[in-house]
Amino acid sequence: MNNSLTTLIYAARLPVIGKYMAQLLILLALISLAPLTVALIFGDYTVAVRYLNVIVLLLAISIPLTRISVPDHIQSNEALVIVALAFMLAPLIMTYPLMASGLSFGDALFEAISAVTTTGLTTVTNLQNHPATFLFARAWMQWYGGLGIVVLSIALLMGHHLAARQLAEPLTSESMATTARTHARRMLVIYLLMTLVGLFILWIITGSGFTALLHVLSAVSTGGFAPHDASLAAFDNPYVRYAIILLALCGAVPLPLYYLAWRKKHIGEFFRDPELRGLLILVVSVCILLVSFMYSKSGRELQDSLTHGILLGISAQTGTGFSSQSIVDLDDSSKIITIIAMLIGGGVGSTTGGIKVLRLLILLRLIHLMILRTALPSHAVLTPRLGDKPLENDDIQRAMLLMLLFALVVLVSWLVFVSFGYPPLNALFEVVSATGTVGLSTGITHSDLPTALKTVLCIDMLLGRVEIVALLIVLYPRTWFGKRTKSK
Repeated sequence: MNNSLTTLIYAARLPVIGKYMAQLLILLALISLAPLTVALIFGDYTVAVRYLNVIVLLLAISIPLTRISVPDHIQSNEALVIVALAFMLAPLIMTYPLMASGLSFGDALFEAISAVTTTGLTTVTNLQNHPATFLFARAWMQWYGGLGIVVLSIALLMGHHLAARQLAEPLTSESMATTARTHARRMLVIYLLMTLVGLFILWIITGSGFTALLHVLSAVSTGGFAPHDASLAAFDNPYVRYAIILLALCGAVPLPLYYLAWRKKHIGEFFRDPELRGLLILVVSVCILLVSFMYSKSGRELQDSLTHGILLGISAQTGTGFSSQSIVDLDDSSKIITIIAMLIGGGVGSTTGGIKVLRLLILLRLIHLMILRTALPSHAVLTPRLGDKPLENDDIQRAMLLMLLFALVVLVSWLVFVSFGYPPLNALFEVVSATGTVGLSTGITHSDLPTALKTVLCIDMLLGRVEIVALLIVLYPRTWFGKRTKSK
């Protein structure tokens, strides 16, 4: 590395990380009051004591650390470290109360990571026979993991200062014209409204408030945890299935678009967004292809193909993971289409995973410009644009880098699974599902899966949720070792 560049590199300051991590842990303690309350309501006092212990311990550790005096400005590597650590520590802490439901440490940690990253892969079977407190805890972790622990902290605990803005930047691709706290609170309000409206609709349709709550928490977060092994197939009423999956589609839409449509008081502003239109085109295309393959290759009735194809198509494209049929029964063509949908995912600024529709549109736009340049004079200047917005070089580079890293993570993880003897297509499906934080499974993920492969899936889920770069920064030695700027 160039010596002059090396002298400009600063390691992360531990007091800065400690202070802001403390605020995030205080928030984790506060939101743990919800499963504690549910445990008390259902008389599950063993679990309640565990949540109480977690809350007391988090507050005892965090409150003294919040008194550390640090500057408002934090470095980019510090912000990325804080974001990554939030998604690493939260599931590790929540493993303790989940173990009270009879899970081993490894399975409880896997379940917690899958929940907080809103993936939905599970090693647990006979879910319908598990305690209500366990089912709520999984869905609740997906709900706050969907919006993001950092965003929640900015909205509820942090003031209007520069550090809040810098912490928000790794979780959003848009430049915020408002303060980070204002932006985060808008997203929180939208998220809460989606949850409440969804809860009201599902409660009416299902007739069960608790069933509605579990599904709406997992749907708007595009998490996909269901309280039954059969997932959506557990419902005989097709209206329930479609209501749940449409809530997931709402969660895959960039949340700022809802605010924009409300502010403009014109629904046209909502559908004019190129990413939203791209998402809807992808959803329709994937659904049509899946219905066609199911009808032509699996010998299903047309009505059956329509039902399962539409539900699976929306679930895969939105990164939700709900299903109304066994993925094992899919033909290879349907699996490939599902893999592509899971790879792409939903919108940037939504609760879903994948490389995101916006980055795919940027790639397609660059390919289009490359073709155009072959027919233009050499001195012609073409400015890349997406819709009515010009694309900055930094945005293009970031998008291409993330897509490349995503592909590399999938490739390496897939090779590990293949080396263990799993069928290549099923192994690719499982790895993409984990990295795209989807949760659909070909049956590979189960309690007896080798620990090494569970670890690979856990890493994939974390990398997919923090979009790889943040976790790489945590592992980069110069993040921790080297000269530091003054903390005050």
